[in-house]
Amino acid sequence: MSTDDGHGHGQAKKLKLYSFWRSSCSFRIRFALNVKGLEYDLITINWFQGENRKAEYLKINPIGFVPALVDDDIVVADSFAIALYLEEKYPQQHPLIPRDLQKRAINYQVATIVSSSIQPFQNLSGNRFMDDKISLDEKIDWIKAKIEKGLSALEKLLHDHAGKYATGDEIALGDVFLAPQIHAAISRFNVDMTKYPVLSRCYDGYNELPAFLNALPKNQPDFPAMIMHTNEADFMKQLRGEN
Repeated sequence: MSTDDGHGHGQAKKLKLYSFWRSSCSFRIRFALNVKGLEYDLITINWFQGENRKAEYLKINPIGFVPALVDDDIVVADSFAIALYLEEKYPQQHPLIPRDLQKRAINYQVATIVSSSIQPFQNLSGNRFMDDKISLDEKIDWIKAKIEKGLSALEKLLHDHAGKYATGDEIALGDVFLAPQIHAAISRFNVDMTKYPVLSRCYDGYNELPAFLNALPKNQPDFPAMIMHTNEADFMKQLRGEN
């Protein structure tokens, strides 16, 4: 990985990833790129400063979300689409989609549960929408309940399929989505993972991987030096200047 300040400085790479340190969706693709051993320029988009809403970025991704991947004249937005694109273009570099049909189906389900049934409830847009409607404590409790519901479903889904990782002893598509979600559940929402032994075993395995560790939010070039808290409640209070 190399970094870019978004203004054309730094060594150009074939792949360019627009990313935000706190975005679990960006985290997925950083992890996937690292697992596949693909070099890329990391271009940071500061969500808190509204860089995702600027015309320059909206030309790349009209919906204004991260991540977005630029590969020469091909632009792919949305983490699921990016992961599949990388798999189709680089199938020989650590394949993420198993040949076994059942394992493949399980991986698709894991990715879908995370991306559509968990992560939307914790994203920044939803957080801000609720700010003036319920208290911070109520918001955190509601988000945490949604996360735990999704994790419970994943625990049951993977019970008979997991090895060291979600569907065996090789990192696959489901892991690319699952690992950042578990990290967010623990670090941002203080979820008790003892209730999820299968997922906890997978997470222990992820933490042994340089590809995962290098993709962590705290290891990104745009991770703010002044951040004192990563859990959601304290982080939101810090942003508001309350502590």
